[in-house]
Amino acid sequence: MANRSDAGAVVVTGASKGIGRACARRLARLGFRVYAGVRSDVDAEQIRVEGDGRILPIRLDVTDPSAVAAAAERIDAECGAAGLAGLVNNAGIAIAGPLEILPIDEFRRQLEVNVVGQLAVTQAFLPALRRARGRIVNMGSISGRSALPFTGAYAASKHALEAMTDALRVELRPWGIEVVIVEPGVIATPIWETSIRAASQSLERVPAESLELYADRIDAVRGMVEHNTERGLPADAVARVVAHALTAKRPKTRYLVGRDARLRAWLQRLPDRWRDSLIAWRLGREASSRPAARPPVSR
Repeated sequence: MANRSDAGAVVVTGASKGIGRACARRLARLGFRVYAGVRSDVDAEQIRVEGDGRILPIRLDVTDPSAVAAAAERIDAECGAAGLAGLVNNAGIAIAGPLEILPIDEFRRQLEVNVVGQLAVTQAFLPALRRARGRIVNMGSISGRSALPFTGAYAASKHALEAMTDALRVELRPWGIEVVIVEPGVIATPIWETSIRAASQSLERVPAESLELYADRIDAVRGMVEHNTERGLPADAVARVVAHALTAKRPKTRYLVGRDARLRAWLQRLPDRWRDSLIAWRLGREASSRPAARPPVSR
């Protein structure tokens, strides 16, 4: 990987933890000046001390238009004619649950953060990116290609991000702005632990008779997620790929990260009904192996 320590400034959204934080640290070590988007003063102070002066925390809630505008104005002024070398659209949340009983406001929130927020940030920083012929790296997921049961809302948001990336890649080509999407599999980050807790709280609003329809499989999926997350790749594995996408002379348009991501990409090539049967078999086997006495969700 080329060391582009003179490449200037990059913005990383959702940098307070997990993949975003790993990206900020790695890019700072490569010599970039990193504007790390965070949402609290505590997060700002923690990440500031990790960057040896190269990580500059900035308050940035991607769903708050005034915060996005203020961040873009500040960075535009500080970067000046040099512009912005890169934007890493990493901020995101994962909302889980059966689509039939998922509260609609939760589905809207999923799309607002993972789709609308990404476009709002991209629009705000494009003038600075254009001046530098910078790059955009969108943090997708293998779920954007391969939707699994009970993660339909999250998968829908990442599938939309795939489409946005494809469109932007061609729309911004006249200005030499590369647009890349990174598609990780299971990564050991807090996002799914947070999602499981949030799902339990969200499903408390669902009538008991509706929840009972899915209770066994909800519990099975929760167990699978907990197990897989424990075995996930470290966040820095994704950060290495992001750094490559920002520094390679000719980056790929999309990067799969992780063995499980490659396996799911292969699974998606099967005929739909074969794929569905394999997933249903795995889910059924997991559900039947779990103790019947275990409560499926908190009430």
